[in-house]
Amino acid sequence: MSERQKDVFLEPGRVTFRRGLPGDDLMLGDIDGSFATDTIFEVLPSANGFTLNEKSVSSPIVKKFPLSEDTDVEDAEESARFIAVDADGTPCGFIDVVFEAWNRRVIIADLELSPPYRRRGLGRELVGLAANYGRELNARTLWLEVTNINAPAIRAYLRMGFKFCGLDISLYRGTASEGEVAVFMSQDLPD
Repeated sequence: MSERQKDVFLEPGRVTFRRGLPGDDLMLGDIDGSFATDTIFEVLPSANGFTLNEKSVSSPIVKKFPLSEDTDVEDAEESARFIAVDADGTPCGFIDVVFEAWNRRVIIADLELSPPYRRRGLGRELVGLAANYGRELNARTLWLEVTNINAPAIRAYLRMGFKFCGLDISLYRGTASEGEVAVFMSQDLPD
């Protein structure tokens, strides 16, 4: 069994990680991927670009995402899903990744954790599984997009070694996320 197919234990008997299976979509729909924050990463124009500054907001922001729409994960040539499952067999988190062969990049298309399982290392473990998947495919980098108002996720990605690599001030125009800024982050995958 390859590394990306075997179960990995974070807390013995508490949470296991496995490769996604057909039919998992129905179970994963119950994961609450919303977030609450009292800070955002404000995007400020500068002389030759933009600056990101973490700042407090006057009232906490709570964002609930709509039910997942079909992503390119199912249609991608190389894609994977890894799932965190609690001791009762209930999914408590997952990560969807897509490999782009032309630039050898693994895109984190979605990462969601149920609120009781946040800040316990599950996200780091799921990102680690994505990185291992990328190394198996000879990927050179992990890449993701996150909204500037999701400060908890941005801080977590920074702690995991991701760096800011770009932004798009118009990506969310005409969507429910109008006014937010797409922040792109990446992490090199050394051999």
